[in-house]
Amino acid sequence: MKSDKNELLISHLFDAPRDVVFKAWTDPDQLRHWYAPDGCSIEFKAIDIKTDGHFHYCIQDPIHGPCWIIGTYLEILQDEKLVFTMVMSNEAGDVVSSVANGKVEDWPERQVATVTFESIGQRTKMTIHQTVSEEKAKETGAYQSWVKMFNKLNQLVQKTY
Repeated sequence: MKSDKNELLISHLFDAPRDVVFKAWTDPDQLRHWYAPDGCSIEFKAIDIKTDGHFHYCIQDPIHGPCWIIGTYLEILQDEKLVFTMVMSNEAGDVVSSVANGKVEDWPERQVATVTFESIGQRTKMTIHQTVSEEKAKETGAYQSWVKMFNKLNQLVQKTY
């Protein structure tokens, strides 16, 4: 599947059933184990995984420092789809411009991520669509971070399953 130049689209095949992969996205205890790139850690200040629920987290990168994000879950369809927003913030949860937070000049201030889950036998094809250009995502390392996190997620669900 190919995205247009203003959108990021990544698919990954997981060695676990769809419900197991979906749960790893919706269980805060599991998210803590994989939702940060290699060498980074994540701290959730708040997370309420339900439609209209909010989150506030920080990914701590030993090289680039903290990256605070706030967002809202727009849609949750059990074992099928998650849709959420992502906006850069500070530790207090106030919106901070992307540029002030170290992103490139034309990085979107608000992004929407749609994650879909499709069963393929006992495996799961998960696709993430994010409203940021693939070129900018690769330039900033966001694309590579998703791939690293999905590899960590695959290791986690293999242990769970």
